[in-house]
Amino acid sequence: MSQYQRLLLIINPALRHSPAINHAAALAKASGASLHIAALAKPVEILSLLEENVREKARQSYLQDHTEWVKNQAKNLRGRGIEVTMEVTWADDLQQDILDHVTDIQPDVVIKQTQHESALKRAFFTPLDWRLLRHCPVPVYLVGGDAHALPRKVVAAIDASDTAPANNELNERIIQQAISLALQCGAELHLLYACDISAVYMTDMGGLALSDLTEDLRRNDEQSFLNLAHRYGVPADRHHFILGQPVSALSEFASEQEMDVIVMGRAQYHGLEKLLGSTTEHILYQVACNVLAV
Repeated sequence: MSQYQRLLLIINPALRHSPAINHAAALAKASGASLHIAALAKPVEILSLLEENVREKARQSYLQDHTEWVKNQAKNLRGRGIEVTMEVTWADDLQQDILDHVTDIQPDVVIKQTQHESALKRAFFTPLDWRLLRHCPVPVYLVGGDAHALPRKVVAAIDASDTAPANNELNERIIQQAISLALQCGAELHLLYACDISAVYMTDMGGLALSDLTEDLRRNDEQSFLNLAHRYGVPADRHHFILGQPVSALSEFASEQEMDVIVMGRAQYHGLEKLLGSTTEHILYQVACNVLAV
């Protein structure tokens, strides 16, 4: 598996206690990749109330303060043997600015802290992290709260229910990214499939019995999952076939097993799913670990 060569870290310089820098540095150090820090500062609305000449001086002072802080962060990382470049710029359109950086820098992975949004806000506005998951052309590594900076446990979450070529290819990419990450970090690799078959029940003497059709589907899904696990040599104690709704099942598993990173797939969304969000997008608000979206 090829190692990461170049990582792009996106930070908001106003949030100076973000764990994203430590996570990016640990991954860069472990993989030998170079790290570019893009500190994108949001315009400060209160400055617009000042007179033009005063406003410009205040903007320059605000940006200079952040620049000095990021320079110190970069200097500390270089002292740890990490190749680091950095920049601090204004960002009027965060999504487009991040995508422009991806185009210019061509990183293997984009790293960013997860930005938690309330359910009410998500009902009216698509969160930035969701938009990046949908539009960023390279894998996105979103940093959660409690995970180790250098991952110790990585789980690849796949969908074994769909055997269409496109889904098979996505499963392959998920597993390959998870293997690459685990190898570079010296982490345990786990494989998981949350099987969500809606049980079909029928009445029998006043009781309920699981239909033969549903049981056949479950067995087929489990066999497809086991075939993938065996193909990639995942030990029996590290591949997990779980029954349940994917978001809740994966969240419970990640918490109970103390996973540091969940590697998941991204897909193209249409209609209502674009409004409500996908499994990967909702996982961001359910787990305290990192999510690598492929």
